[in-house]
Amino acid sequence: MVNPMNDHPTSLSDLDVSALVLQLADLLPQKGWMMATAESCTGGLIAGACTDLAGSSVWFERGFVTYSNEAKSELLGVDAALIEAHGAVSEPVARAMAEGAVARSRAQVSVAVTGVAGPSGGSADKPIGTVWFGWSVDGRTRTERRRFDGDRAAVRAATVHYALQTLVELLRAPP
Repeated sequence: MVNPMNDHPTSLSDLDVSALVLQLADLLPQKGWMMATAESCTGGLIAGACTDLAGSSVWFERGFVTYSNEAKSELLGVDAALIEAHGAVSEPVARAMAEGAVARSRAQVSVAVTGVAGPSGGSADKPIGTVWFGWSVDGRTRTERRRFDGDRAAVRAATVHYALQTLVELLRAPP
């Protein structure tokens, strides 16, 4: 169900995520590119949505679930000092995650998410629902901060949807 206050989905079952995945399945092979994910707050839901599609191995290379700060550093090469200085939920960390996913895979494209899904863990600077996104597409990285309303499931569902929707838009954009 979509929350009429913010038009964000409240659960993965309410989303047309499969349509976004089908678009990725069309766009990535056209460019000869593979995709990787680097996920914290979604715990692998983006990779799961992608690999729900039979044949996704043609364009989906791997997923990193880096829930802990240590995992972000060990698996993606995110500098621990960066996390210490800015926090795990930050623009520099989302950027480093997206770039690390490409650097540590055979992918040319990645999406990274780090956020506060709740119900606890928020702060005045980073309230529950705050998510930083990073997308790396053919050597160019874009980051964005969003805040989603709802419970943990709604925040995670909206994060998956927005991550994939924006990736499709970036792949469709002229170089």
